[in-house]
Amino acid sequence: MLHHFTPIKAFVFDVDGVLTDGTVLVLENGLQARRMHIKDGFALQMALKHGYKVKIISGGHSPQVADRLLKLGVTDVQMSVLDKAAFLQSWMQEQELKKEEVLFMGDDLPDLEALSLAGMPCCPADAVPEVQEACIYISPLNGGFACVRDVIEKVLRINGHWQMHNHIASR
Repeated sequence: MLHHFTPIKAFVFDVDGVLTDGTVLVLENGLQARRMHIKDGFALQMALKHGYKVKIISGGHSPQVADRLLKLGVTDVQMSVLDKAAFLQSWMQEQELKKEEVLFMGDDLPDLEALSLAGMPCCPADAVPEVQEACIYISPLNGGFACVRDVIEKVLRINGHWQMHNHIASR
């Protein structure tokens, strides 16, 4: 299975249930708060620092999540995507990425079709059974609990990119 991680040049992640634990706290002011893991943020920065493409595709809409990702350096964030597969296919063509160069991590039924487009379909440990069946790699970690770090670190390590030369300041 490790050989599937070697050719990866682009990471594509769902938000809710992957970058977050899937919990949505509805606050008194009407804002919906989500919880994200600091280790995922650090890994996203490492991937970008080493020239990997990082794309976030979410069916939901959260300006706060987009803002956090932007602060981490992730500028390619697309919210309110109704057809993730069509969007991913178009993005892959635009970026001239081959299937085997793309790792996609999703956790629920809306991610199924998009998972089939990636050479390395992955999911968190708590993904729904249908998604787990469609994945080559199931992280031992749940969504929002560093499953993103898990897959990024695997790719970067296998390609000799997981080392600290200059500390990355904000996580």
